[in-house]
Formats: sequence, C-alpha cells, structure tokens
Amino acid sequence: MREYDVIIIGSGTAGQTAAFELRSHGLQVAVVEQSKTPGGTCALAGCQAKKWFYEGMETAARAHHLLHKGVISPPAMDWQAFLNEKNRFTSGVPKGTLNGFKKAGIDVIEGSAKFIDDNRIDCNGEQYSAESFIIATGAKPLNLAIEGAEYMISSDHFLELTELPPRFVFVGGGFISFEFAHFVARLNEAEQGQITILEVASRPLGPFDADMVEQLMLASEMEDIDILTDVNITSIEKSGSSYLVKLADETVIEADVVVNGAGRQPVIEGLALDQTGINYNRRGIAVDENMRTSKANIFAVGDCAATIQLARVADYESLLAANTILGEKGNADWPAIDYKLVPAMLFTYPQYGMVGHTEQALIDAGIEYIKSEDYDLGWPSYRRIGMEHAAYKILASPDGYLLGAHFLSDQASGLVTTIRLAMLNGVTVDKLYHQIMMAPYPTRESDMTYMIKPLINS
Repeated sequence: MREYDVIIIGSGTAGQTAAFELRSHGLQVAVVEQSKTPGGTCALAGCQAKKWFYEGMETAARAHHLLHKGVISPPAMDWQAFLNEKNRFTSGVPKGTLNGFKKAGIDVIEGSAKFIDDNRIDCNGEQYSAESFIIATGAKPLNLAIEGAEYMISSDHFLELTELPPRFVFVGGGFISFEFAHFVARLNEAEQGQITILEVASRPLGPFDADMVEQLMLASEMEDIDILTDVNITSIEKSGSSYLVKLADETVIEADVVVNGAGRQPVIEGLALDQTGINYNRRGIAVDENMRTSKANIFAVGDCAATIQLARVADYESLLAANTILGEKGNADWPAIDYKLVPAMLFTYPQYGMVGHTEQALIDAGIEYIKSEDYDLGWPSYRRIGMEHAAYKILASPDGYLLGAHFLSDQASGLVTTIRLAMLNGVTVDKLYHQIMMAPYPTRESDMTYMIKPLINS
C-alpha cells in the first residue's frame, strides 16, 4: 500500500492549487483523477473557456451600439472561429496539468477514489493511505426531474457546439442561462433567431437585487431574449430534428437546442463518504472556516464544498486547507473567507456585478440603510459606447459604512472589486469619495464619485 502525506481527489483549479502548495513545502502528495481530460471545469468548460465567446459577444455588442455613430457596419461573427480559438486553449490543458504535476514531483493516480476509512482510499482495486485528504471533486450540471431531460445539453456541451441554430431554450434563470443567452444573441448569424429563458420562480437570478435584475431583463429583452417566469415544464419531446418544450399552461416552445442552465451540483457520489462519517448534503460537504470537514484530517474545497462555486474562491479555499495541514511550516496569514463579501458576476452585456447585501436582504434583516441609485445613466462614459441600460445601486449604513453595491456596466467586475476592497478595510463612503476623486478621468472608476456623493449628503 502506497503511503502519502496528503492525497488530493480532483485535478481542477482547487486540487492543483493545494497540490503545488503542499509539494512546495516538501510533502509527499498524490492527486487522484478519474477524468481522461484532467484540468477541471474552469479551464475546460467554465470561467476560462467561456471568456473566448464573451470577448466576441462584447465586441459585437459595442459595434452594434456604435453603428452609424462612427462604426459603418456591424462586424460579421464566426462562432466556429471562436470555438477553434477556445479549443486551442483547452486542448493543451490536460497535458499541461499532467506535466505540471510531474515537474513538481506530484504523483497522479488515475481512477475513481472511494474512502475505506479516514486514512485509506481504494482506487481501481489498489489501496492508498495518507495522513490528510483534500476532496476537490468539483461540480457537474444539476440533474432535473423533467420528462425528456435527456434531450437537454449541459453547459459543458454548449461550449462545444460547432454551430448555432436559430432557436434556443435555456432551462433555468441563473448565471448559465443568462450568459449563454447573451452569447447566442450576439454571436448567432442565423436569421429569425429565437432565444427563450424559462424560470420556475417569480423572477430570475434570485440571489441578485430585484431592481437591478429588472434592468438586466430589459437589456436582455432588447436583444430579443424572451424571459418567462413562474414556468412549470411538463416535458421535452423530440420532434424530427427539433424539440418541443411543453409547459403546464399548455404553451409549447419549439427549439433546435435545449440547454440545462439550472446550475451545478457537487460531485460527491461514489466517494463512499459514509465510510468516514463526513457530514454532507445536496449543497455539498460541510466544512469549517479552514475547510476542514467533520473529520479532522479530511478537507473539502471548491465546488464540492457547501460554500460558493467560484474558481477564485476554490483557489483560496485550497490554500486555506493546505496551510492548515502544513501548520507551522505553512503560511499562517491566510484569513478565513467572508463569503458575504465575495463578488458575484454575470458576464452578460452589460455585465452585472454585486458584492455584499441586496436591498431586500437588508429590509428582511431589519437593518437601517441609506442608498444611492440610478437606472438611467446618461454619463458621457456610457453615451460614448451607446450603453442604454447602465445602472447602479449602492447601499450603506447611516454612519457611512458600505453594506452592498450593484452595477450594470461594461466594466462591472472592476467596480465591484473596488467596493469590496473598501468594505473589507472598513472604508467609509466619505473616505472612498475622496480617494476615487483621484481616479483617472473619465473612466468607470471616476464615475463612482457621482454614485457615492449622494450617500455623503444623506
């Protein structure tokens, strides 16, 4: 039986980050990976892969908004070319991942891991032991109990489509559906296209601010994306080369492609976690602030943990776990994550970024607040690019401490990062205003002075 200091189950961004950190401190490390294409969702079919299409979508959107304002004709979009560029990147990920492990002296065990007890796993009939384990198995598309669900493609498969047919239905009104619907709206050259998002709840994007979601829905509808709420899908049926999505109200939507955009679920089945007594549920494996499970020597990080499914969160969690295992040998300066201050981003056009509380969350919690908001920004920075649905909402306590921020903008990701840093460091709105005054002008950052000033006057 081969023995290691640490065995990591999963080779995605979380597993890799932990493995290299531990190995750099001299520990004997092995990574178990069952996939024939190691490297993880982010690089192969998630946040990295989708950005190839996002860049094209953003370019097309900007050109469209500037049409006849300096841009003579809209650019022709070639989905296949974007796919080829994406594949040039992703095709090198598995080999690069394995080469990285080999160079670092990290063993790779191919196969599926099953726990025998707290210190041993079985993989392909061979037993391996370790003092510590890190579970980093990631997530997969959510299974939906819909008749005909087998006719849906996953978000992974969407990014492998070799062409975009005219009619798409996206099941679920969350991140995946909105982002991919915007990709199709801008990159599809097909005539008479039809894009529909189906959401079971009364509104899509439940965790986001209702007012801002309303603005994003208006922006989406301008791109001919239909958004239906309070929907009950009864079945999906194949009809020749297309599909019929049938709703409880007897509406039938015909589509060429039906995408499961309802989210992702942790990959934990098959690990035999019950052999260890680890606590877990459908959200994932329960962990403490150092990513330790209910068993002291077993950790869970990334999308399989019951935290937040984001790549950079996974990286940070992996370093927390690794340095907890290292103890005095490691870096003790890794503070626990305040998940309330992790930004959430939608890479639509415009982008929607948020950090902290929504207004409704403050109301529900009985927290006093002041706010600055505008849903019809006519500032030159947005007029120049023809963006019609730029908006913001910033929430603060009466004594000036930031509680939450929401942006619809072509650069929302940078704006929420600025606010997050201010929130983490306890910067009040007046101090933030003074510092933002020194931002390069005119930029989205300098526009924040207009957003923050009403809070000071309150």
